[in-house]
Amino acid sequence: MNYNFDEIIDRKGTNSVKWDAVEDRWGRNDLIPMWVADMDFRTPPFVVEALRKRLEHEVLGYTFACKEWAESIINWLKERHGWTIREEMLTFTPGIVRGLAFAIQCFTEKGDKVMVMPPVYHPFFLVSQKNEREVVYSPLILRDGRYHIDFDRFRKDVQGCKLLILSNPHNPGGRVWTKEELSQIADICYDSGTLVISDEIHADLTLPPFRHFTFALISEKARMNSLVFMSPSKAFNMPGLASSYVIIENEEILHRFRTFMEASEFNEGHLFAYLSVAAAYSHGTEWLDQVIAYIKGNIDFTESYLKENIPAIKMIRPQASYLIFLDCRELGLTPNDLNQLFVEDAHLALNTGTTFGKEGEGFMRLNIACPRATLVQALEQLKEGKSNFFKRL
Repeated sequence: MNYNFDEIIDRKGTNSVKWDAVEDRWGRNDLIPMWVADMDFRTPPFVVEALRKRLEHEVLGYTFACKEWAESIINWLKERHGWTIREEMLTFTPGIVRGLAFAIQCFTEKGDKVMVMPPVYHPFFLVSQKNEREVVYSPLILRDGRYHIDFDRFRKDVQGCKLLILSNPHNPGGRVWTKEELSQIADICYDSGTLVISDEIHADLTLPPFRHFTFALISEKARMNSLVFMSPSKAFNMPGLASSYVIIENEEILHRFRTFMEASEFNEGHLFAYLSVAAAYSHGTEWLDQVIAYIKGNIDFTESYLKENIPAIKMIRPQASYLIFLDCRELGLTPNDLNQLFVEDAHLALNTGTTFGKEGEGFMRLNIACPRATLVQALEQLKEGKSNFFKRL
């Protein structure tokens, strides 16, 4: 079956954060929203159909996880990632950010140090701060058009940290970490007594020819010193269902986390959380391959358009996912002026780079998981907006 990702779908009026929250955030509603990390494509029909079929039974009573939930995860991880797990290693979490917060509460105390590597997905440090943990920042290095880990600094910074929250693959830079890089992280963190939380929500959106390496598969040290959070929500465009899971191979860590989750029934999902995962993983291979190909086409188009029409804005080409970190530093603008260019002149709603830490100054994050026509319009508005902005200077 061929899926149509060129279809333009009106998402306004659905309480969409991406679309309906634009006016509250920017004070206007004439912007093309390309910020929040969900797709403007239809959620796969086999997921929607699974939910619709269940709704035909008009009693929405208490439920437990269907057997297909665990089975589909186990099969998907084995086939897609070469990871053989057992059902008892799985714990449901109601979204990955919530899962990260639960892990922080479970494995650390107030005042403990939690390390992140900016620029990075901002809930990593925001959730840590709101839980009164001390955030340690170990910045990545941008070199040759991609982010790298400064292991000399990493080794120093991680000392005394109870947790490392790893974005694997990396958001916003789209970096797929190599086996060698992950192995170094595993060794250093094991030796320093730092538990690794690996957020792998973008793993299934790894773009050819790159290969995602699950952290727990890297080495015995990685396997015994990590929690790996995963979800089909990004890959199959269903984040509103808040359904994710964590895999823990170390039995002691697993028991501690599961006891924490069960104490407040955080490990119990709603009816559709289980059904949607089972449907996505059981029927999603063809759809996912097609959407990845479409995303790659949008990335290629963006790269070519910028080089030909807006060469002062450079693109960090993502190795995974549909988020592009735009390097706008060559424009020589202050953060306020850069934001004005995108909002007032280009009429675009993007995430500012500093959202992901001070290391993101001069950058903007662009979500290209949209129909090609929408992307073309956005880039043309950016070209015209840049021209108009500099004419006024």
